[in-house]
Amino acid sequence: MQWGLVATIKAPTTATLNFVAHHLELGAHRIYVYLDEPDPATFALLKSHPKVRVTTCDDAYWSKHPRRPKKHQVRQSSNATHAYGRAEVDWLAHIDVDEFLCSDAPIIDQLAALPDKSHCARLYPAEALAGDGSAFKLTHRTRAERAACVERLYPTYGRYLDGGFLSHVEGKLFVRTGLSDVTLRIHNVFQGEIKNPGERSLDQITLCHCHAQNWDAFIAAYRFRLERGSYRADLAPMRPATDKGVTLHALLMSIDQRNGADGLRRFYDELFADTPDHRQRLQDEGLLYRCDLQLARSRRKQFPDFS
Repeated sequence: MQWGLVATIKAPTTATLNFVAHHLELGAHRIYVYLDEPDPATFALLKSHPKVRVTTCDDAYWSKHPRRPKKHQVRQSSNATHAYGRAEVDWLAHIDVDEFLCSDAPIIDQLAALPDKSHCARLYPAEALAGDGSAFKLTHRTRAERAACVERLYPTYGRYLDGGFLSHVEGKLFVRTGLSDVTLRIHNVFQGEIKNPGERSLDQITLCHCHAQNWDAFIAAYRFRLERGSYRADLAPMRPATDKGVTLHALLMSIDQRNGADGLRRFYDELFADTPDHRQRLQDEGLLYRCDLQLARSRRKQFPDFS
């Protein structure tokens, strides 16, 4: 039995190689990379690795599909479903370039232990704190549990956020391959009209999400996410029961309009600052997670020709 990943990527070469190398070191048998835009240098490096299958999503690629979707989320789902149809592994997970699996036990053993009727298994996320990438915050599985502690952790902005996360709390899925009529989405899978057939949880694997690992990365991605990404206006409030159902888009716009970059920095620091106090508060709630990704070491081992 073997497992693999699929990701649609538009990122610097180093970030792409870090993602691939980390998961090869973790035991991935095959990694399917779809480059969202032509990138010859990255393509050549990935192509040289025997366990990587790389596709450039150029005009020639999209000419074989009805059309190139305008939204990158739709392109991600389309590419993931395409990879599923040609997968050379028994289990395939669809994740992003800033997400890294962490597990103390071999991933393949955990997948092999799932019952035959379980066709997908959920990976739950942790968000990276600012700093060296070794400290992450978890959140509780249910909305009620998350609501009970989030305002203790984040007294200023916690009421507007689901579990104190700025990104998704749903997690991602491993999907058993070889099934018919399967469509992969960002957080779910459909077999025909059936959503997440036989879903189980993989509790020993954590999806470490480096969504905003430092202030520079957060502010660099801020406008794109506000307009077209995970902070966009058409998304529902993260906590529908909050005062006036404020969306993350509206919250960030309000902070930005009132206080500009200084206000956004205070917002970022409350959620992500890697301080002894923040770590202790997470520890007290049982929500501090440590995993030293050591991405550079993995990259040098798997791609020694890249400086």
